[in-house]
Amino acid sequence: MKLSDELPTDHHLVRVYRVGGAVCGCILLAFGCLGFADALSPFNTSGDRIAGMTTNIALSWVSVVVGLVLLAGAAVGGNFASTLNMTVGALFILSGFYHLFVLDRSANFLDFGMTNVVFSFLMGLLILTFGMYGRVSSKLSHDNPYWRRRHPREAAREAALKRRIAMASATDSVEQCGPERRHPLVRGDGTGTP
Repeated sequence: MKLSDELPTDHHLVRVYRVGGAVCGCILLAFGCLGFADALSPFNTSGDRIAGMTTNIALSWVSVVVGLVLLAGAAVGGNFASTLNMTVGALFILSGFYHLFVLDRSANFLDFGMTNVVFSFLMGLLILTFGMYGRVSSKLSHDNPYWRRRHPREAAREAALKRRIAMASATDSVEQCGPERRHPLVRGDGTGTP
């Protein structure tokens, strides 16, 4: 079974992955576009502030590209969107740690300030949460496709039990109906009442 077969296309988790990725992608896209509007030099480390965060053209490019990638993942949906969200979220957290250690140094070519680091951590956790929602947990519900994939025997037993219950209830409803009921205006010989 392929990873893409794990999640049905109509499952409610698909909406979570898509909406989460799209919202975060739009936020990053807006931040990047606002950075372009200020027309800073590519690696300027004393740029203006946008939404309380420092930026330069390089950071704006990174924000726009990552925003478009998240929007593309939201368009595709399914397991792809979930995996992409988890990957991008982890990269944001790693970026936050990296920039935390290079603040006020020449290696800080994206002009990160402390607010950028906090934003990177928060955005990374948000995107990561959207990617892991309903997929990574110790207590997934038994109708969850990821639980069924990880516990095939139990899932098969539950599916067989549901089929037996459905067949038994269908048989009970047929037996309760009894013999074929006739219209009250029709006599036993099939002719109408006088």
